[in-house]
Amino acid sequence: METLTIDIINPRAKKLLIELMAMDLIKIRKKTTKPSLETILSKTRKYSNGALSLEEITKEVEIVRQKMYEERKDNT
Repeated sequence: METLTIDIINPRAKKLLIELMAMDLIKIRKKTTKPSLETILSKTRKYSNGALSLEEITKEVEIVRQKMYEERKDNT
């Protein structure tokens, strides 16, 4: 199986693709707009300075938790 990305210039081309799909010759899938977790991790790791220490991770988690608690408190 081969995967291609196609830019449709003429609406008639889309009609032809739909007809090919109806004949079970091709499958049409919409491209997802959300990046995969693997993509996100590879991008963030590329700019990483190294592994975080346990203290740094704990500090960041506490900051995020505090913000969440404050938002919940404000919404009630």
